[in-house]
Amino acid sequence: MPTNPSAQSFPLASHIKALGCAALLATEATAAQQGTPQRLLVANQSKIALIAPDGAIEREVKVNGLHDGALLPNGNILCQANWTKVMEVNPAGAIVWEYDAAKSNGNQGVPLEIHSFQRLENGDTLIAESGPGRLIEVDPQGKLKHTIPLTLDKPSKHRDTRLVRKTAQGTYLVAHEGDGKVREYDHDGKVIWEYQMQPAGALVFSAIRLANGNTLIGSGHGKSVIEVNPQGQIVWKLSQEDLTDIKLASVTRVERLPNGNTRFGNCHAGPNMPLCIEVTPSKQVVWSYSDFERFGNYTILVDVVPPAEKAPLN
Repeated sequence: MPTNPSAQSFPLASHIKALGCAALLATEATAAQQGTPQRLLVANQSKIALIAPDGAIEREVKVNGLHDGALLPNGNILCQANWTKVMEVNPAGAIVWEYDAAKSNGNQGVPLEIHSFQRLENGDTLIAESGPGRLIEVDPQGKLKHTIPLTLDKPSKHRDTRLVRKTAQGTYLVAHEGDGKVREYDHDGKVIWEYQMQPAGALVFSAIRLANGNTLIGSGHGKSVIEVNPQGQIVWKLSQEDLTDIKLASVTRVERLPNGNTRFGNCHAGPNMPLCIEVTPSKQVVWSYSDFERFGNYTILVDVVPPAEKAPLN
């Protein structure tokens, strides 16, 4: 389906095109009437930045490699310092918490990379360790509280994991990039659900569990967003064929909004292509964000804030 020709452009350096992404709009017809730019948390290999609706950079943290991050309820930014260290940075730019996986909990001298992490409700932090092949939960002092061993077909410190999230039920949803599989683990590390990306050899970047029990998946270089039911059947899919004037390259983070729209990151697409895109259930583009000048070709949409805009996760 073609993109929306009536989408409006917003001024300043934001390069935002928005039409109808207000969180509480209930129908596509309503959503197509009003544009609302968003605050974004955007990152590339050298920085993570909080972008205001007018495109101004509200805050910026220098990093050396990044695939995940979040604006925490306390206003701090949780991000990576590099591929082995996670840190929490306050609005003044001070590091108030950090965890170096390469030097902690038995990893000294072990090849590893971190590609995902999550601050849990109890204050602990979930960290995915590619290389050691495990998920860990550490307390604010860095003490290891729980370990979840991962099932890996093709172990790799670079591609064991991409996005990892703990669900409300206490399970762990893991995008195994190198295996091309999404696996859900229970508390003890048993695989209780698995989805194989197609065709064989396909990669995967992200997966989140929706309130309806389905799983929304960003396929990475598969250039698509898919929603699959618990039986593994595709019930909705957006691919390059659905877009006329937008190039999909690597589909990264994905989210389902309360109005039914789907928003996702688009990495490696090149100049003049959006870094973030929002589509309706009928695949009409209603909002996009691009900023190649400031973030370049390697850009991960980390988050859209405030978190309250997002649909509840099951």
